[in-house]
Amino acid sequence: MAAIRDPEATRARIFDAAVAEFARHGIAGARIDRIAAAAKANKQLIYAYYGNKAQLFSQVLGRRMVDLAAAVPVDPDDVEGWLDRLMDYHAAHPELLRLLYWEGIEYGTAELPDEAQRQEHYALKVATVRDAQERGVISDAIPAGDLFFLLLALANWVTVVPQLNRFLAGDTDDDRDRLRASVKEAARRLVAR
Repeated sequence: MAAIRDPEATRARIFDAAVAEFARHGIAGARIDRIAAAAKANKQLIYAYYGNKAQLFSQVLGRRMVDLAAAVPVDPDDVEGWLDRLMDYHAAHPELLRLLYWEGIEYGTAELPDEAQRQEHYALKVATVRDAQERGVISDAIPAGDLFFLLLALANWVTVVPQLNRFLAGDTDDDRDRLRASVKEAARRLVAR
């Protein structure tokens, strides 16, 4: 009896295997052979569905960013709640920050393959912060883009460098709670009117 082909299931397996491979090894270190083996898929299907390795990475990172944007929309009207949701998301999905970190290591300041779309993605988020500043909800002492960058850094660095988190803040539940409270206090001071 012939096996039933399910292209969407195969695409999903390839995508999930690519997320894990890129998060662990970056773009240069990732191997299409390992992605194919993990996905139980033919290597040629990866190229057919996603293009070359750089294109696959771009699609993986792009979709993960869309997932984050849908799950945790920027909410400058509730900065503390937004930071809680963002930190919870990254704790549950650390691969996104790993992918962004690898992208930064490998591309540096060079233009990204999907730079225009990425700039648009972040421009919408910065516009949300700017709107809250214009409405007087949060301080306008720091330009909106800079403020958004600082808030992301506060929330994300905990997941990006877990070893520093452990060394400096500790790794018990009480330590994590205290650090989260500190992150929110720092954010509260950044946005205070």
